[in-house]
Amino acid sequence: MRWLGLLLALSALLAACDQQRIEKLQPGVSVEADVRQQFGEPLQITEKADGSKILEYPRQPEGSTNYFITLGPDGKLQSIRQTLTAENFAKVEPGMAQDEVRRLLGRPAKVQRFAGKPDEEVWDWRYLDGQQKKVFSVTFDGQHRVRSSAHGDDQRETLKGG
Repeated sequence: MRWLGLLLALSALLAACDQQRIEKLQPGVSVEADVRQQFGEPLQITEKADGSKILEYPRQPEGSTNYFITLGPDGKLQSIRQTLTAENFAKVEPGMAQDEVRRLLGRPAKVQRFAGKPDEEVWDWRYLDGQQKKVFSVTFDGQHRVRSSAHGDDQRETLKGG
């Protein structure tokens, strides 16, 4: 239980640190070296046909954000986007490919496979709905397509002390 409290405190600290990092970057001015100085090495870099790049900075599994930082073809910061939003969750629909969901939301906090259901995989993202800690879950079928999605309470909050 002590570890859980420590992890939750660290995730809150990380969120505050991210806001300070973001404030040090300026769209149209900051370059990739500035982003890396503030955020470190990205988990993944996606290079687009137009020469722009998307740097991925997930804060999962303990945090409640995932950031995609876009650099234009000129190498300058275009945008910093928190991907775990109601708008993005609403875009996840049955039949959507697993890699599309990954590009939309970023790395999940948790991936689960069940022995009794070998053709099923569930991905979870932790996020905040106001001050409430929630989980967005997506269930994929054997063809790696969205079967369903759901929102729920973060069980780490609802099962405290239990």
